[in-house]
Amino acid sequence: MIGSCQVYILASSSKCLYIGVTRDLVRRWKQHRDGKGSEFCAKYHVRKLVYVESCQRLVDAIAREKQLKRWRRDRKIALIEGMNPQWRDLAVVWGWHRIDSSS
Repeated sequence: MIGSCQVYILASSSKCLYIGVTRDLVRRWKQHRDGKGSEFCAKYHVRKLVYVESCQRLVDAIAREKQLKRWRRDRKIALIEGMNPQWRDLAVVWGWHRIDSSS
């Protein structure tokens, strides 16, 4: 990743969305994949990484996360589809799905 922090969006198969921020996207994605990232994601099976945006500073990433959370659903969908029109799981595209959960 270019920036030191990432804002990310996860989706379920029914397109239920979760927006988060992290300094270590691979580690955070593994937590979500293993059902330990958040209660919301575990409950609604929100594990597919569909959008990522990098920021240089954590304060900027948190501000962007808050901004995205305030957006209406249709605007969030347009943002995702602007980068990822097929809603492909970026973790699979980038080969992360092969990462062992114990590592």
